[in-house]
Amino acid sequence: MTIGRTISIYLPDANPQSIKICDFLDSIVKAVSIPRAKLSDASQNPELTQPGVYFLIGEKDEVGKPSIYVGESEVLLTRLNKHNKEKDFWNQAICFVSEKNNLNKAHIKYLENHACNEAKKVNKCTLENSNNPTQSSLTNQDRDFVLRIFEDLKIIMTTLGYPIFEQSKRSKKNMYYCKSKEADAVGEYTEEGFVVNKDSKSNIKETPSIKERIKSFRINLLDKGILKEENGVYVFQENFTFSSPSLAASVVLARTANGWREWKNKDDKTLDEIVRQKEKEE
Repeated sequence: MTIGRTISIYLPDANPQSIKICDFLDSIVKAVSIPRAKLSDASQNPELTQPGVYFLIGEKDEVGKPSIYVGESEVLLTRLNKHNKEKDFWNQAICFVSEKNNLNKAHIKYLENHACNEAKKVNKCTLENSNNPTQSSLTNQDRDFVLRIFEDLKIIMTTLGYPIFEQSKRSKKNMYYCKSKEADAVGEYTEEGFVVNKDSKSNIKETPSIKERIKSFRINLLDKGILKEENGVYVFQENFTFSSPSLAASVVLARTANGWREWKNKDDKTLDEIVRQKEKEE
């Protein structure tokens, strides 16, 4: 049985697009989410005088990955003000502190390093850090303390709309297939979108009627190295999550396609039959 968690989100000026202060009922982890335009207003928050880690967040790129910078500071506000003068790409900052104010320099350095490593592993953002932060040396007890903080940090980041540490939850039981000409792709419909598996193959030649949006998306996937030409086909170099089954099918088939009909299971039933028709029956 899954045990639920409760996150409290406080809006200091009652504006859901402004500053947010987030915490758990059962954890010492607290987050302050700050739009860049509200940085001066946030300076009154006592949390920002504490040590912690922070994430500077920029716009999503052409394939949906946000730009992220991970940092740490013993006085968060001082570092944010410095970045406000020196870094252009970001428009949102999310800072993490301990409600007990019991994080030291070694803790936050370890947390910074771990966050960068995990973000690279999951590969759902573009890291703006030019160098990988140095990992501090911790006792086993302190390391476990920091890693527990990171687990709660992950949940808050995802709740705020940035699932950069979340591996796509996949059952590997309900796989779907999309084939045509040289295209031969395998994927899964998940809560985050439609995931096309690494090593899936996509047609190179596009139909004349393909939508410009799909054409541009394929070009961007090639530019980012997510698709690569191999032996007359485009091959996915990593698992990639599409926002919809139709976009996934269109990229694979190199034409405008209805993914609900194109993706089929091993019994030749469409995604529409298995998912949407089932939902209507229920």
